[in-house]
Amino acid sequence: MLDIAEELNRWVGHGRDFAVATVVAVGGSAPRGPGAALAVDSEGTVIGSVSGGCVEGAVYELCRQALEDGTTVLQRFGYSDDDAFAVGLTCGGVIDILVTPVRADTAVRADTAGQHADAVFATALAAAAHGEAAALARIAEGPAELRGRALLVRPGGSYEGSLGGHPELDRTAAAEAQAMLDAGRTGTVVIGEQGSRCGQPLTLLVESSVPAPRMIVFGAIDFASALVSVGKFLGYHVTVCDARPVFATRARFPDADEIVVDWPHRYLASTETDGRTVLCVLTHDAKFDVPLLESALRLPVAFVGAMGSRRTHEDRNRRLREAGVTERELARLHSPIGLDLGARTPEETALSIAAEIVAVRRGGSGVPLKGAHTPIHRVDSVA
Repeated sequence: MLDIAEELNRWVGHGRDFAVATVVAVGGSAPRGPGAALAVDSEGTVIGSVSGGCVEGAVYELCRQALEDGTTVLQRFGYSDDDAFAVGLTCGGVIDILVTPVRADTAVRADTAGQHADAVFATALAAAAHGEAAALARIAEGPAELRGRALLVRPGGSYEGSLGGHPELDRTAAAEAQAMLDAGRTGTVVIGEQGSRCGQPLTLLVESSVPAPRMIVFGAIDFASALVSVGKFLGYHVTVCDARPVFATRARFPDADEIVVDWPHRYLASTETDGRTVLCVLTHDAKFDVPLLESALRLPVAFVGAMGSRRTHEDRNRRLREAGVTERELARLHSPIGLDLGARTPEETALSIAAEIVAVRRGGSGVPLKGAHTPIHRVDSVA
């Protein structure tokens, strides 16, 4: 649900009732992962997707029904061998969908804030829409009277709302959600009804909302402008850094979230990075590249790539070795950056770079799917 939080937050603000269908779990080949959502408001307006089109019609009807009767339901969709045109995933997978109605008046009433599930949903949507870190835990499977209950967990372990059972249940659920929030993961976890891992189990869907991962593009060149646009499309918070103020301008990079005029290695040393951060070095100049990469290759980031010809790559590696960079550290460098797409234009080159970043992030091979024997839809270890 949090993947469409910005629009749903507007719906709440406009007083629009809606029902939201959220992918709880997937099996086999399925196009969308846990947390993917589709929502329908009282006028029949639809946003989001849970299956890339396979079961959207049936999910739409479930949402309309939930708006009418106010009931939270869990529905499974799978492939139909008898009728390929029946409701199901023709790709052969199975998905579980949780459909929850949300009443706008209950969501915004002060006397229900912090307890009623609708109010918890509204708070979670506002947090996600504003880029705040939070985790929403909902009962997906368990006693009918508890299904749909919600708990919102903030960094540090504080929480609001209730799952409606024993207080120990809320504390245990909050701890599980906190662990998933720390990892930036969305998925399910099973806990016992009284907060232990024994007794009647409850399945929680935990959706983590974390700030967008960072992409830092070093080098304010024409290729960088195209890469910034692609990075934004992929959901990154994109920063452009260059030591030359005449090139690092808002006019040249209108899509960038930040534009920094500074020496690349100095900026990298002063800014925050984490295990999701992507560093793209397009400076193509040894005086910038070497000190920058010397630092970058020692940081626990997701990806470090550098542009240049194979001759530039060999010369840069020689300089990095002379600067004390180890072979193990050099092995982390994706250079020349990008997949071999035969790219020529800045836009094509940006696409090849983005393709390599996605392949590294998702564990893809980068080879054509035609003739390959690898799964098309992979199970992510990290959201």
